[in-house]
Amino acid sequence: MTHTLHRKGTVENLSDDYVLLCIPAKGINEEGSPAKLQEFLRIAWGHNPVNIGSIVLGNMYSAEPETIMANAREVAHAVFVDPQTVAEVLKELKEAELGMSVVVSGLFKAVSECCHKAGLKRHTVNYSLGIWGKTEKLPSEEVLEVTTMCGHGMVSSSLVNFLAEEVKKGRKSAEDAAKEMAKQCVCGIFNPTRAAKLLTAMAAK
Repeated sequence: MTHTLHRKGTVENLSDDYVLLCIPAKGINEEGSPAKLQEFLRIAWGHNPVNIGSIVLGNMYSAEPETIMANAREVAHAVFVDPQTVAEVLKELKEAELGMSVVVSGLFKAVSECCHKAGLKRHTVNYSLGIWGKTEKLPSEEVLEVTTMCGHGMVSSSLVNFLAEEVKKGRKSAEDAAKEMAKQCVCGIFNPTRAAKLLTAMAAK
């Protein structure tokens, strides 16, 4: 999976951004996978994620978490803001033996340490090679740091700029603006906690 892989940012502002993705393999372990994906979300929910979601129903800012957890299928996501919690979630998932593929996106060193603490050995490592082509047509780096938290491009650069201006003028809090953006990302991989910090920094300029 790659839609959680291309998040732009600095080591500092990516240090509180970790996405867990759980998915069955087509034609291999799909049978009975909805119940396992639902259990994945229940385990994640017990560790206070800042977002959860399933492509079928959306995320916790557009649907009730209980509904998402009870009806997830195909793929499920959870977002956390610190590596220690990620390690705890991975340890619990290992003990649950769901038999599903779990992908963790985040800073390589931190993710590696999470796996070690959970008693897991990484199976595969994917690298993002960045953006190629006419990069001069892209939004600014600070906007991309926000929009790339939605891997399917559902959070537009125009919305980010508009909400940053609303925060700057005091019409909306950074937290409320971040939640508004999170609603657009149906997978549930958008990190509103990090987004609020990024918006605050944009509004301060």
